[in-house]
Amino acid sequence: MRRALAILTLACMPLLSLHASDKAVIGAWEGDSKCMVPSSPCQDEHVLFQIAEDKKDPFQLNLDAYKIIEGAPEFMGTLTCQYQGKTGALSCTSSSKERDDWEFQVAGDTMGGRLLVGRKTVYRRITLHRSPK
Repeated sequence: MRRALAILTLACMPLLSLHASDKAVIGAWEGDSKCMVPSSPCQDEHVLFQIAEDKKDPFQLNLDAYKIIEGAPEFMGTLTCQYQGKTGALSCTSSSKERDDWEFQVAGDTMGGRLLVGRKTVYRRITLHRSPK
């Protein structure tokens, strides 16, 4: 019985630590999103990202993205994310018909990343810091 309990505990530990490591990225992140494709309709933006646990899937995070217009946040959409606490990698996708990948690297209170469109074109570069909001 003890052995079975020990095996079960060891088997569940990666799941528990994955969920616990998500806490490091949860919260508000603010910074700049710069366009990388000059001929595109893209515009540089000051952004606010709110990252929270998904209430339906404990192994998934949701990132609500806002651009700041005249000091007020304007909602842009929600991304579905996976966070790897050991490496600090945050990967997100939108529910849009275009295939876009958002890749971030979290290091303490800073996060840097990029938006890849069509899996190859770097469309945006994002630099964020943890916000007290």
